[in-house]
Amino acid sequence: MAGIGPGAADLITPRARLAIEQAEIVIGYRTYLDLVTDFLKPGQKVLSSSMMQEIDRCRKALELAESGGRVTMVCGGDPGIYAMAGLVFELARRNGCSPPIEIVPGVAALSSCAAVLGAPLTHDFASISLSDLLTPWETIEKRLHAAAQADFVIVLYNPRSKKRTSQIMRARGIILGYRPGETPVGMVSSASRTDESMRLSTLEDMPDEDIDMRTTVIVGNSRTFTWQNRMITPRGYRDKYGLG
Repeated sequence: MAGIGPGAADLITPRARLAIEQAEIVIGYRTYLDLVTDFLKPGQKVLSSSMMQEIDRCRKALELAESGGRVTMVCGGDPGIYAMAGLVFELARRNGCSPPIEIVPGVAALSSCAAVLGAPLTHDFASISLSDLLTPWETIEKRLHAAAQADFVIVLYNPRSKKRTSQIMRARGIILGYRPGETPVGMVSSASRTDESMRLSTLEDMPDEDIDMRTTVIVGNSRTFTWQNRMITPRGYRDKYGLG
């Protein structure tokens, strides 16, 4: 499995590019395959599928690998962060498959979005997906309470979709129970792609209408600040060493 990062070709690692180029069969969600067309070679078999067909893709990849094929499945971001790596191992374990499985890491959305914003993840942070398709909302709420109470910077994945419109504001309300309204919030959509956008706001004023599934939301901790349209979370150097 190869993570292709946030979308820009120059953020795909050399190892991921090599895995795609050397594969006999490349499998993936069609949107991600569109991002790697320049790396595909004549003679390769390319199998694409739609959203919500993750299990079918993973099963097919395992079947082809088990039969001796050199298969690369492409994933956005990093395969092990809200992606397909875990599912592949689950299916392999359940079905008794034994092909060698290699995970090629990629630049995760939280890393690429943090870079656009400045340095919001310099200290401890928690990453929480607001999608309740696979995780009960009650569990997500518990994690939001815990992360907010512990003063983690909070990275919110899958904040809003066409069908899930209320979760981001419900998450905002939970976090506001522990943090002041002026807490910085950064929102990045389509990081590294041609339609990339970045907005800075606060917990009190953050919008919801321009947040969608392509957006990653980062909520600062008690020490996060904004400066020159950037979002920064200090690590603690000033307290320990003094910065003049």
